[in-house]
Amino acid sequence: MTKITCIGAGSYSFGLSTLITLLQSEKLDGAELALVDTNQESLDLISALANWLNSEWNSDKRITSHSNHKTALKGSDFVINAIEVQPREKLWRQDFELSQMFGIRQPYAENGGPGGFAHAARNVNSILEITYDMENLCPDALFINFTNPMHRICYLINEYTKIKVVGLCHQLAIGYAMVAKALAPVYGFTEAESFLSTHADPANELPQRHMAFVGMENFKITAAGLNHFTWMTALQDRRSGEDLYPLFRDHWSKLSKSFEPLTQKIYKVFNMFPIPGDEHLGEYLPWLSCSRTNPWLKYDLSLYDWDYYDESRDRQWLKITEDVKNKTNPNQYQAYSEGALEIIEATVTDQPLYWEAVNIPNQGAIEGLPANAIVEVPAVVNREGFHPQETFTLPTGVLSLLQREVATSQLNIDAVVHGDRQLALQSLLLDPVIDDLDQAELILEEIISSNQKFLPQFN
Repeated sequence: MTKITCIGAGSYSFGLSTLITLLQSEKLDGAELALVDTNQESLDLISALANWLNSEWNSDKRITSHSNHKTALKGSDFVINAIEVQPREKLWRQDFELSQMFGIRQPYAENGGPGGFAHAARNVNSILEITYDMENLCPDALFINFTNPMHRICYLINEYTKIKVVGLCHQLAIGYAMVAKALAPVYGFTEAESFLSTHADPANELPQRHMAFVGMENFKITAAGLNHFTWMTALQDRRSGEDLYPLFRDHWSKLSKSFEPLTQKIYKVFNMFPIPGDEHLGEYLPWLSCSRTNPWLKYDLSLYDWDYYDESRDRQWLKITEDVKNKTNPNQYQAYSEGALEIIEATVTDQPLYWEAVNIPNQGAIEGLPANAIVEVPAVVNREGFHPQETFTLPTGVLSLLQREVATSQLNIDAVVHGDRQLALQSLLLDPVIDDLDQAELILEEIISSNQKFLPQFN
């Protein structure tokens, strides 16, 4: 019997979609789903939902609930991780506002910049506790990670534990949406006109999602780089195999200059199309925080709507509460898989699966990056693990940007694991958002002070 432990089962972003797809899998009939969440209220609710849907759908899964991961891990074959130190939105806002105290404006503050440093740092001790326990209770289990910053967290596990790790992210879908937008006149995608931006604005969500599905159905993107910082190396028609990169380049240049202006500029300068969309892309670039030119205004870089998504989480739980209570319309619960299901099925059945974006140790997949860098590349997965199908040679300019981010992120994790202020300062000084040596020291102390309860190793 396959055992899958879902840590952070109440996660707003990934917990529900992962649960639904696992329940719907016939290949995993008879599997145990061990649901773990430290928030007892969230755990009780998601467990009630899982048991209801399991019964309604005749899913033949065994559901167990755990408020501590230690009681769930023993015998696990897969551990799906979607934890976030809470309250997520409030801490994210804190990370953004912290640097503003020193006159530095971050592009987004989630995965790069001082915000990315703090975000990763808060998760280190929790992730290590889980993976150290895995070494004793399920040492051969695959750790499937959704927690951001993705390549920093996966580096932590790969470098400091014996646990196998893969990171999964849906950001490639943004690339598909933008490709479909550009090639709409050729393929007749009339609905492309309503897709105006990739920004995390609720108004963009449905048009963006629709164009992403259209893109995935019609095209095949090959991309390589780091999570939220990947670059399109090839583009084909999914049915005919025709090389579409030249056609895409031509039609992309005809789009309105207001559509993803930062992506347009970077593509033009570096001659390779960046996948993530403007908001995430800007986190890793050194030209988006200048207080003299205000580039966030020039490129219309909006912030995450912390209040909206905080309220949206509450609305979601209220709706689930009512649905579980009334037990009506279980089939309204549908989800697009984030990849955990497919990778688990491929591993269990040993049927090779090509997955277009996995975060795994480099080991030569991208030339010029360290072997222990966590890169996002396409790979075939089977029972033996993940196997990149090609070696990527990226242009010097693109590679240099990636090398800088790898060094920044690895120093971030090394510093937090060892409680080393010197390494932490080096990480911030390499970060493209920081432009002043003395301010970097002040920002570091503020990060440590503001997150003291999560970072006792710096005391």
